[in-house]
Amino acid sequence: MMVSLVGLIVLIFASGYAGAEETDPGYAKRGEKACLKCHSDDESPVAKFLKTPHAQRADGRTPFAAHDCESCHGASPEHMKKVEESEIRPLPAVVFGANSATPVDQQNEVCLGCHEGGVRMNWTGSQHQAADTSCASCHDVHAARDSILVKKTQPEVCYTCHVEQRADSHRRSTHPIEEGKVTCSDCHNSHGSAGPKLLKEISVNDTCYGCHAEKRGPFLWEHAPVRDDCSSCHTPHGSNLTRLLKARTPYLCQECHQENYHPGTLYSGTGLAGASPNARVLGKDCMNCHPKVHGSNHPSGTRLTR
Repeated sequence: MMVSLVGLIVLIFASGYAGAEETDPGYAKRGEKACLKCHSDDESPVAKFLKTPHAQRADGRTPFAAHDCESCHGASPEHMKKVEESEIRPLPAVVFGANSATPVDQQNEVCLGCHEGGVRMNWTGSQHQAADTSCASCHDVHAARDSILVKKTQPEVCYTCHVEQRADSHRRSTHPIEEGKVTCSDCHNSHGSAGPKLLKEISVNDTCYGCHAEKRGPFLWEHAPVRDDCSSCHTPHGSNLTRLLKARTPYLCQECHQENYHPGTLYSGTGLAGASPNARVLGKDCMNCHPKVHGSNHPSGTRLTR
């Protein structure tokens, strides 16, 4: 008797799924249907999970291709047993979250069983791994749209721990994070990095050049601190000074330039209009004369003046 190709695929899939139940008797035979007997509310995490990419049984890479909910939460026959009203139902074998009794390493081992490569290849030894951060502390796999994977909502997840960066993001000069144009993962790889501070690139400068390519050079006349590290002058998360500067000019410049070509005087408000106006403290300060502060390709730009 001829069997259609579709029928054959269905038959193989069904036999494979039944075989898994026979070889793993600890798993619920009805899969997610057993979970939905209790977790059927439309607002429950289980019901929401059925609408996510993880719940696609036809895709062999997903948890639902094996043991449904128990692919991640582990075989939990005690949790499935009927309990009396006076009894407390035992939790599943693996419970995810920052406040879970399941050890963080055990939680993360479940996630890394599928998500170990790619941007997560440096997770082992990373700052977040060393701080016992669980994947579920940042990710919500039961949500149809995980907040940390959405550019507009991602910063709020990161700010849960990084409160100093939240405060900086509300300063006068910031990257357009609140507008949803820039987000934390544009610069950082939270899963681990070969660079400092979980930066996506090997250095601060290489990360900044991803957007600020015009500052990369090469320049005929280079400004040493610019070539060394952008954060010598700028603070990336926010500043009350223009252009994310760490200190007000000309004082920022005078941290290095106190004697060369100009008097070593530390300029102050006495040089502002109303006293004795001084071009070195008005407008753009030092950049009134030295506008090419990031570097110059002009033959006469040795002092970054053009």
